[in-house]
Amino acid sequence: MPSLSWPSWSKSTSADPPEPAKPPPYLTEDSNEFPLTLPEDLKALPAETLVLAAFLVGSASTLAAAAVHKRYVKRIPNSEWITPDIMGRKRWIKGVVTSVGDADNFRIYHTPGIGWKWPLKFRRVPSAVKELKDKTIHIRMAGVDAPEAAHFGRPAQPYAEEALSWLKNQVEGKTVYCQVLRKDQYSRIVAIPLLSPRIFPGFIASGKCIPLEMLRAGWVEVYEQSGAEYGRWGKDEFMRIQAEAQTSKRGMWKHGTTAESPSEYKRRYRTGEDAAQTVTSQTDEPATPGLFGRLLSRLFGPRS
Repeated sequence: MPSLSWPSWSKSTSADPPEPAKPPPYLTEDSNEFPLTLPEDLKALPAETLVLAAFLVGSASTLAAAAVHKRYVKRIPNSEWITPDIMGRKRWIKGVVTSVGDADNFRIYHTPGIGWKWPLKFRRVPSAVKELKDKTIHIRMAGVDAPEAAHFGRPAQPYAEEALSWLKNQVEGKTVYCQVLRKDQYSRIVAIPLLSPRIFPGFIASGKCIPLEMLRAGWVEVYEQSGAEYGRWGKDEFMRIQAEAQTSKRGMWKHGTTAESPSEYKRRYRTGEDAAQTVTSQTDEPATPGLFGRLLSRLFGPRS
């Protein structure tokens, strides 16, 4: 019976062991080849120069990453963290309104960068009062003055409640963009707040200016005291919109312009308080004795 030959793909019966794989030339001790393909002019540079260049590039990248983190990722916890540099550059900050105090100020929770909304939501805005303690920025709207609510035993001005209700309906729980201008005497941040644009992101388009919209609705007056600021719109635009609301008798102007304004209200109470303090200080001063009193004091007063 003839023998059958094994197919060519069958396992070799050779007893010779396989040769070990050789390492790449650049991994051998005798090799001077560089593992990466570099241009000839870089190959000619000393190793110290390449190390220094790598260090400088790494340092620049680290500084750039830190700047991006500080500007677009790191939160500003509260008003105390608003530095003179931020105010000097009139920087814009984004946040969610967590509460509305009076009709011309509110608090925001700073929400920089991304991660606050779906589909990339991995950060959240606290809702509990305890969680928000010392973690919000107190914003005072620039350029306007609202009717005063009841404070420190003073009665509220007419339309204070309506103005407060209007502002709450416009901003509470919503995202706003605030241009930081300065701090006032109560450590509030004076700023120009804008509503978030409806379609485009805030860095592409601007939303409505809240102080101007409130002026247009007739619930505030133009703030004209020393240090007043009006953003890019200027005082003339603020005054024009106020005159338009007064002519149309909107909001607190529906009975005309003769009622006491917020600035007049504060001036009246400030004057009354100053006068009361003057009277109190005068009554507290000891009376100066007359001539007869001084004579009796010398005759019968204590002797040393």
